[in-house]
Amino acid sequence: QVQLVESGGGLVQPGGSLRLSCQTSRRISNFQSVGWYRQPPGKQRELVAAVGSGGSTNYADSVKGRFTIFRDNAMNMVYLQMSNLRPEDTAVYYCNARFVVNVEGATVDHWGQGTQVTVSS
Repeated sequence: QVQLVESGGGLVQPGGSLRLSCQTSRRISNFQSVGWYRQPPGKQRELVAAVGSGGSTNYADSVKGRFTIFRDNAMNMVYLQMSNLRPEDTAVYYCNARFVVNVEGATVDHWGQGTQVTVSS
């Protein structure tokens, strides 16, 4: 069983910054990828940023240049540094860890409980 625990959400004014943290119960090197998703009110969950086991990163177009994902393999932590936040970034943010479960490449996703980020003046 994989456990992911997020922290760092809160209320911030437009233009402000927040750092989200995700503690994983397994070594990050065991995952195909770790990342952050978000679910705005009334909308579907969407990818924000992810980092693969080799270190490659992937960002949603809406956050490029403002958000940075990075990991600390020794501490089994994944972070999302968010800057220049906008009201449209308001959402519940979820930590994700993806495992490859067989030789065909099938994957399983594990999720944290989510942390609320609200951007408002």
